[in-house]
Amino acid sequence: MKFRNFLMFKNYIFLLGLFFSISICNAQNEAVVYGKVIDVTTKEAVEFTNVSIKGTTKGSIVDAKGEYTLKVPSNTKSTILFTCVGYKNAVVNIPYLKVNEKYQVDVQMSTTETNIEVVVRARRIDNGGMVREKVTELKLIPNASGNFESVLPSIALGTNAGSGGELSSQYNVRGGNYDENLVYVNDFEIYRPQLVRAGQQEGLSFPNIDLMSNLSFSSGGFEAKYGDKLSSVLDIKYKRPDSLRYSLGGSLLGGSAHIEGSKKLDPTGYRRFRYLLGARYKTTKYLLGSQDVKGEYTPNFADIQTYLTYDLSKNWQVAFLGNFNNSVFSFIPSERNSVTGVINRTLNLNVLYDGQERDNFQTAMAGTSVSYIPENRRNPLYIKFLASAYNSQENEKIDITGDYRLQEIETNLGSSNFGKVIGEVGSGVQQQFVRNYLNSRVTNIEHKGGIEYARKGAVSSKTHFLQWSLRLQNEIIKDKLKEWERLDSALYSLEYDTTTLRVSRYVTSRNNLNSNRINASFQDTYTYRKDNLAEVQMTLGVRASYWDFNKEATITPRFQILYKPLNWSKDMSFRLSGGLYYQPPFYRELRSIDGLVSNNVMSQKSAHIVLGFTQDFYLGRNPKKFRFISEAYFKPMWDLISYDIDNVRIRYSGANDSKGYATGLDMRINGEFVEGAESWINFSFLRTRESLDGIVHKIRQLGEPTGTIVKDVPRPSDRFFNMSMFFQDYWRSNKNFKMHLNFTVGSGMPFGLPYNNIEYRNTYRYKPYHRVDIGFSYLLFDEAMRARKPHNIFRFTRTSWLSFEVFNLMQVQNQAGNTWVKTVFNQQYRVPNNLTTRRLNLRLKMDF
Repeated sequence: MKFRNFLMFKNYIFLLGLFFSISICNAQNEAVVYGKVIDVTTKEAVEFTNVSIKGTTKGSIVDAKGEYTLKVPSNTKSTILFTCVGYKNAVVNIPYLKVNEKYQVDVQMSTTETNIEVVVRARRIDNGGMVREKVTELKLIPNASGNFESVLPSIALGTNAGSGGELSSQYNVRGGNYDENLVYVNDFEIYRPQLVRAGQQEGLSFPNIDLMSNLSFSSGGFEAKYGDKLSSVLDIKYKRPDSLRYSLGGSLLGGSAHIEGSKKLDPTGYRRFRYLLGARYKTTKYLLGSQDVKGEYTPNFADIQTYLTYDLSKNWQVAFLGNFNNSVFSFIPSERNSVTGVINRTLNLNVLYDGQERDNFQTAMAGTSVSYIPENRRNPLYIKFLASAYNSQENEKIDITGDYRLQEIETNLGSSNFGKVIGEVGSGVQQQFVRNYLNSRVTNIEHKGGIEYARKGAVSSKTHFLQWSLRLQNEIIKDKLKEWERLDSALYSLEYDTTTLRVSRYVTSRNNLNSNRINASFQDTYTYRKDNLAEVQMTLGVRASYWDFNKEATITPRFQILYKPLNWSKDMSFRLSGGLYYQPPFYRELRSIDGLVSNNVMSQKSAHIVLGFTQDFYLGRNPKKFRFISEAYFKPMWDLISYDIDNVRIRYSGANDSKGYATGLDMRINGEFVEGAESWINFSFLRTRESLDGIVHKIRQLGEPTGTIVKDVPRPSDRFFNMSMFFQDYWRSNKNFKMHLNFTVGSGMPFGLPYNNIEYRNTYRYKPYHRVDIGFSYLLFDEAMRARKPHNIFRFTRTSWLSFEVFNLMQVQNQAGNTWVKTVFNQQYRVPNNLTTRRLNLRLKMDF
């Protein structure tokens, strides 16, 4: 299958000028909101309650059974008012509904004489296996990395930061690694640099929280309309602004600014220009100064991005998404002092450095679309064409020599030499040389479409929503790899050879790839709803792909079944989903440790089985809504490409040489534990194992010098337990003063000996990861203060917040990799590389 000449473009502008996007959507009609209105105490019908759409004269009346029906505009948000003499008013915000869609809202009214609040229960299958959140509260989470992805462990099921810790924006999901996660922004797939080896090198990730309106996240079992990855999908939507807004923010870790707005271009209001523009700057110099390795850190990370839409007429819209990101990391190390060991033996590593590191990661992305929205009341049709281009230029330059001394420290409290050096374990020189250059260019065009068929009865409705997609993609990779490491112990170069000077590791290669992919998907979502009985949603879909580099074609069916009873007293829903999830390799998976690339590497494969349960319930004297989500899963995997990880650098074997599985249980509860302040708590239990093809794995046990044979071994992402919590509270007498607590604890992740992690694979573990970040925010000004405080210094803003943050409150030394020291007698000693310690941060955020 060849279409290389068709897709080889020299620059993005030419590509974006050739393709556009068309979106044909349903015009505004009507949907139906219905339900019951009862007394919260007596549970009897509150007859003659007036139900109306705010801002209109449209309304309905509750009958003697407590039932009502109200028609509302489709494809737009509405606000419904419930009013009755002697009862407190209830206000309900109705989300976007499709034409003829039914949405159940049950209201429990409370009398004006009681302190009980009105209870509102909305009943509809609305998650489809995806966790959906607005980003307003997420902006307040204390975040050392400055990237949005760092908040995912606090809100998403089965997600943790892996071995990168707080400096990394990358994340693991249910036993997967960093390369197994899909990310979309307004339907454009997002890519990230490939060469980053440590969290301290990471700059700003693509998603800009100032531009985001909402997000959806699935930890597995997602629909066929999403791409080919093994673990998760993050679907982000940027704002569609309707008025002028802008913001400024700054802290000790950098700053940000954004502007958004909308301008009518003709009296009818059909021609309208909407714009979003954001710029960010980040520097982690302040954080990195707390690490074991001292020196001159100069990290400078910046990006600018925009999302523009232009309504040409009532039916036509043009859109553009663009991003430019430049990350420069410079480091001149001076010395390191690290202490490690156990109670009866403590080692101190002292290193004096010479040389420097300088890395540059520069990425650019652009995408365009044109949308067409005609009036179509019957069987609404949706069609879309996307065109985008991504380019990255990554450079790593490292030339650092370290003179090290590994010494034993006296640990006997009764000794006069307690805390002093009592022996020299090893000394020598470690020299690292790196010159790596990688240029990646990905261009693609994609067509998406869908059509809905609906049948509406007196008490039931049936709909079919058919969706399809077709994507053509070209990838050009130019890679130059050169790395070597020299170890010298006691003036003997290791590995020791009497005839020649040897280095412990030497890798050099040049690889140039030009390949094409084609992907297609089709799915049907069937929804059946019978009033006051149940709603069932079934999605059946299939994906197909072909890559001309390895000549592999794949077909992966997927399914979802969601069931929500409407006649139960408790608001529950159930989900069963799964199918086949194949991940064709990208360049990093193809390249082995020795730098060679093989075209025999096939897709990594897995099957997902996910059983989920969701319940919405109300707690408290003044009842507040909470949501509990639980999912149990099992993922058998085969044709895996084994890998080792150090910090955030993944080294693949470059072959389909492994099989394994992942199984576990994820739970989340969120709601207003404190009235007016949303909080989230996540619990995850995971077991993920693998076995390398043709290898008899063993584990080391006391009294077994040859090891004990085992069936499988931990994968590098095996974290048995993880808990993440984001909790908010405020000063009881002053709600303008808030507290935000971000707490994470997880069991240690496995690792093995470098370049010898095969038979005794991943037999060691890092210490458990636990970290507490806390922030205190004070509302300096908002619109409600304008009349009371007309001379406030921040009266020129809409809202202004001042935050004081403490990162790593408990000053825990978490680990992100190891330094291995080898003596002339071929003994290896491990010295942990610790992450950052406690740091304070001051942050000011102003919205206009």
